[in-house]
Amino acid sequence: MTMIADNLHAVRTRIAQACTAAGRPVDAVQLLAVSKTFGPDAVQQAFDAGQRAFGENYIQEAVEKITALAALPIEWHCIGPIQSNKTRLVAAHFQWAHTVDRLKIAQRLSEQRPAHLPPLQVCVQVNVDGGPTKSGVVPAEALALARAVAQLPRLRLRGLMCIPEPAPDLVAACAVFTRARGLFDALNAAGLVLDTLSMGMSADVDAAVASGSTQVRVGSAIFGTRSYPAAI
Repeated sequence: MTMIADNLHAVRTRIAQACTAAGRPVDAVQLLAVSKTFGPDAVQQAFDAGQRAFGENYIQEAVEKITALAALPIEWHCIGPIQSNKTRLVAAHFQWAHTVDRLKIAQRLSEQRPAHLPPLQVCVQVNVDGGPTKSGVVPAEALALARAVAQLPRLRLRGLMCIPEPAPDLVAACAVFTRARGLFDALNAAGLVLDTLSMGMSADVDAAVASGSTQVRVGSAIFGTRSYPAAI
């Protein structure tokens, strides 16, 4: 086995143990392997180890990998900020977009989704804890945005995504994630049909799973320490 395969096994075991501890089925949480800054070879190794869903933050870099690995049945998730000038790339190359935080972006994604592809699966990004450096709609505005997104013809609204500020401990992390779960439940109670709560990364997987996450986004624990270029 490769290092990436070993790491994947460890992460899957951790998620399964967290599910068991929370009284949830061990398959209740999907793992997204976050492959930003790592090349196609690393993605191929993870694929060979059974991983099928990958999250990418940098759209141009992602498109290059998606093109290089087009023969593989990979589910690609855009989990980075989406600017107006990148919506066409996201609409054409990804199956999921987790970071919809403005109606304008959602409208462009819907308009630019190629007709031969199924609807783009999307999550509304929520700034659940008011982090000053985080993107996302404020919780009070999430219902209005989600309802508007759900009406767009080439999108399928699946749920919410959040990236809270780092928490000092498990209890604090659970408190923030529980707020996100509460908002998720409130939107469902308001008539939306949501099934996806995308929250939790390498450092806080256990808290996210305990709080109801259905997708966790893990990168460094799978691929190792990242080396960032000067500019992307």
